[in-house]
Amino acid sequence: MTLPLRNVLLFGLVFLLIIGVGFLQGWNVALGIVNMGLISAIMALGVNMQWGYAGLFNIGVMGFVALGGLAAVLIGMPPVTEAWAAGGARVLAALAIGAATIAAAVYVWQHMARGWLRTGLLLALLIGGFFIYRAVFDPAVAAIEAVNPAGTGFLGGLGLPVLMAWPVGMALAAGAAWLIGKTALGLRSDYLAIATLGIAEIIIAVLKNEDWLSRGVKNVIGIPRPVPYEVDLQGNPDFVARMQSLGADPAAGSAIVVKLAYAALFLIVLAALIWLAEKALNSPWGRMMRAIRDNEIAAEAMGKDVTKRHLQIFVLGSAVCGLAGAMMTTLDGQLTPGAYQPLRFTFLVWVMVIVGGSGNNFGAVLGGFLIWFLWVEVEPLGRLLMDVVTAGMADGSWLKAHLLESAAHMRLFTMGLLMVLVLRFSPRGLIPER
Repeated sequence: MTLPLRNVLLFGLVFLLIIGVGFLQGWNVALGIVNMGLISAIMALGVNMQWGYAGLFNIGVMGFVALGGLAAVLIGMPPVTEAWAAGGARVLAALAIGAATIAAAVYVWQHMARGWLRTGLLLALLIGGFFIYRAVFDPAVAAIEAVNPAGTGFLGGLGLPVLMAWPVGMALAAGAAWLIGKTALGLRSDYLAIATLGIAEIIIAVLKNEDWLSRGVKNVIGIPRPVPYEVDLQGNPDFVARMQSLGADPAAGSAIVVKLAYAALFLIVLAALIWLAEKALNSPWGRMMRAIRDNEIAAEAMGKDVTKRHLQIFVLGSAVCGLAGAMMTTLDGQLTPGAYQPLRFTFLVWVMVIVGGSGNNFGAVLGGFLIWFLWVEVEPLGRLLMDVVTAGMADGSWLKAHLLESAAHMRLFTMGLLMVLVLRFSPRGLIPER
């Protein structure tokens, strides 16, 4: 079997599984898997750029995804005028004071000679700036969060079309990645992993606790959509008549049409990313990145700036993860900071890359669809399997109770088993790098 045919068959098998879900569980469920599969494929592409192209071990993926989600709030939500009147200007002033303090400290560090004078001035700047910042920031935040805390209690956004949040999410994630990369990319791979995980936890902790920015754990709901609402379609006489002429329920039909619209948007983005990623990977730049990945010392001896290239690919991959985060929040229509669990979902994205094929863009996409499908379907199938296995056991049996309780762990068991099987029989992934 030729390699292209094998790849096509693998993609065909995954989509046959999704079609089977449509027939057995409904097309709403199947399209939900498709939409999240598309977003997962984009996340996997971002991680594949960092690991597959350059060998950077980033396990802070969820931090960049969360920044993309925040962009959807900052761009798409309408501004809360009462909150802005209560303390918006003071928050901006406090942030400007904080930025000016950091900039002044950096200037002093770089332009003054070592000695007690530089140390004393740095301490005075940082401590004084901190207290001034808190004196302006804290009262402003308290005033903002006191404005209808049950419904708002935050500044809101710019009220712009939510699709504009997608490139902004990329920019936020890329900016954070640049700051992280300037300090952490000199670390060895295991230390880099620890650093990126810690920074992801910090980003998510900020989103959970800074209510003025994103309502914290109270969540932001009702983020505007780029596609019609189901209720609007159901109130459209032309749409209702069209659904009835097809013999479909307008309520179910509206949900399917909305999911198809999302799928079309996500597919356009994924196709553009794959095209750009393939062009980059097969260019001299892509060959240089793989050379750095395989032997940094040899690449550096040939005159390549390894640190600069690592920073470049780290920023690019993180920007793609930020884009995926903005798309996911747009799909959900809400920002829930508590749902970003760095260890759990970063592990899932890494499984997508490893199973699909590290270093191969199409392998990352295949892994995104396959692993998300299993993540959604394994638990109900595991419960069904346990029901069949325990059907003949007596009620109240300890073994029956244990097996039924174990069904909840089928997801992680399946991920681990799949990883072992792939690493044993296809260690370079289902679609390996050429």
